[in-house]
Amino acid sequence: MRLERIPLAAAAAGISTFLNLYTPQAVLPSLAESFGVPLARTGWTITASLLAVALVAPFAGAISDALGRKRLIVGAALAVTVPTVLVAFSPTLEAMLLWRFVQGLLLPFIFAVTVAYIGEECEGPAAIRAAGVYSSGAILGGFAGRFVAGVAAQFGGWRLGFLAAAALTAIAAVAVAILLPTEKKFRPMTGGVRAMLRGWREHAHNRRLWGTCAVGFAMLFSIVATFTYVNFRLAGPPFGLSPGALGAVFTVYLVGVVTTPLATRLAVRIGRPRTAALAAAIAIVGQVCTLLPALPVVILGLALASAGLFVAQALGLGFIGVAVPRARSSAVGLYVSTYYVGGALGGVLPGGLWHRYGWPGCVALDCLMILGMGIAAVITFRETDAAAPGQ
Repeated sequence: MRLERIPLAAAAAGISTFLNLYTPQAVLPSLAESFGVPLARTGWTITASLLAVALVAPFAGAISDALGRKRLIVGAALAVTVPTVLVAFSPTLEAMLLWRFVQGLLLPFIFAVTVAYIGEECEGPAAIRAAGVYSSGAILGGFAGRFVAGVAAQFGGWRLGFLAAAALTAIAAVAVAILLPTEKKFRPMTGGVRAMLRGWREHAHNRRLWGTCAVGFAMLFSIVATFTYVNFRLAGPPFGLSPGALGAVFTVYLVGVVTTPLATRLAVRIGRPRTAALAAAIAIVGQVCTLLPALPVVILGLALASAGLFVAQALGLGFIGVAVPRARSSAVGLYVSTYYVGGALGGVLPGGLWHRYGWPGCVALDCLMILGMGIAAVITFRETDAAAPGQ
């Protein structure tokens, strides 16, 4: 019964994290109009949180290695509701960026520690499946935040959308508190700063860990870049979608809820490298589809891109526990930092390409990132999968 509750709790943790990270994406045009700023500048509402996550994640892992898992996960999940409410009452874009940054300071204590918890409490195929369920929860949270914000902006303004996100965050936090079992296999790291530095030295020489970090960096760069700048494309001609319709477009995220568990089962059978290569190919095909002027084809392309990228995310998360024998939470912190640095850059770097080349420039950059992600995954995951496909 205890092991059965872990995936459910992990899914709730994923929902509470990704519900908050990307909520503004569905209302970026509305924010630009409300605050009187250029469209590209609103992308900083995504980048502010992602930069904060990248800064705090390594320390969150080290703190968790010393203090434990559940108390930090639950405490952060409950605390993040406060800045989420304050975002809704932001009088200026600068104030919103401040509270978005505070959100990001709390989220690593959910994300990084949950992944470390899974790596310790679950083994082998069970760890792959738990990571897959966590990723499904993250996907569902990412969809819910964007969808709710878009629909609320259509009927009651973007501020109502953030208040609804705060309510959903509180519900997810309570679910984590009830469902997540207290850790059994956790062993606190002793030795203070010296032990922490020793763990970091081990991580610095771990090629498999750095390869996994490269996969995470490229994955989140691509997903953030895609779903930030596609809003500008779909809000303009020839599509002209309203905020509510833009929020509904994020329904494509739900494809990942179905494909990620299927892909994790496939990884158990044929190994992570082949599954990752297939995922990268699907994501690139999806990106190319978004170049066509037909809205159904663009939505199909977004669905394919989402499916491929989320599969890569699940495989990378599940591989950290294999690649790192000790100090897993600090290793996850390193992964999370590189992951969210990728996401932060994905929110702002394509801006110049958007202004100069439009959506095709953004797609070209995304395809290069996805190709690099696939190559890194095949090289990195092969080192252990050659012996045991699912391990």
